[in-house]
Amino acid sequence: MHVRDLRWLSAAARIAERGRPLSRPNPAVGCILVKDGRVIARGWTQPGGRPHAEAMALAAAGNMAKGATAYVTLEPCAHESERGPCCAGLLARAGVAKVVVGAYDPDLRTAGSGNAMLRDAGIEVAEVAHEGCADSLAGYLTRASLDRPFVTLKLALSLDGCIALASGESQWITGAAARAHTHLERAQHDAILVGGGTLRTDNPRLDVRLPGLEARSPERWALTRGDVPDGWRALRDPADLSALAPAQYLFVEGGAQTAAAFLAADAVDRLLIYRAPIVVGAGQTGVADIGLGSLSDAHGRWRQVDRRTLGTDTLEVYARTR
Repeated sequence: MHVRDLRWLSAAARIAERGRPLSRPNPAVGCILVKDGRVIARGWTQPGGRPHAEAMALAAAGNMAKGATAYVTLEPCAHESERGPCCAGLLARAGVAKVVVGAYDPDLRTAGSGNAMLRDAGIEVAEVAHEGCADSLAGYLTRASLDRPFVTLKLALSLDGCIALASGESQWITGAAARAHTHLERAQHDAILVGGGTLRTDNPRLDVRLPGLEARSPERWALTRGDVPDGWRALRDPADLSALAPAQYLFVEGGAQTAAAFLAADAVDRLLIYRAPIVVGAGQTGVADIGLGSLSDAHGRWRQVDRRTLGTDTLEVYARTR
């Protein structure tokens, strides 16, 4: 596999993010058509899951698709649907010369059949276990393999690990840039959750307040065994996230008991830690007891995948090592 192929797959993965989470229940897929070293068309999964990324790119390319290479983040689907034709068939009829696939589709209706259909049509197929493509499809792949959404836990902390003063005052630990980034993250999730105590104390809106993205506010959930207001849904147990179906991405915003409950259940796939350059002292900690038996049990669970500066704050992103 040439390095340029990996770069095109990385670009397709970034394009795929435009479809998240509006493509639900379908995965957010990206497709780039390249010919003679130049991009001739791009596509990503549209709201509601149709048209698919390949169909969008092929429609944009028209006759120029013949002889092109298609870079697709997920194996093209092999099953016909009332909502549209299968993408493997579309690529074959368009006459593409090669398809580079970044991730295998676990859906049994495709599951290797898409790549086989392309090869039967005389098209060269390169299958790549591409980390960027898998990351862009994390919600879909997690739901397919674990029957739950991909879970991100967000913590906004002081340097000494506090989320609030002892009095409960927490507005604001982090600055405007970090808070804006949090709203961008909300827009990329189809469900958002806080604890029942946070719901009752703060009555949070949990919406997206970025210009142009207000309609991307996720579905609101609370971790509680009690009643929830209109417009909210209740989750009883973080060890059983089946109630969230068909959500592919869940954003957990706290507080400390809720963060601990998800961590103790090993139901967190990604950590977002916004760290402000302040020291609180005797404040409220970000995470309550998670039941570790020894310090050695804490090691080897997380790897840092990103770190950036947001105004005066620092964002650290960690992925669960499984």
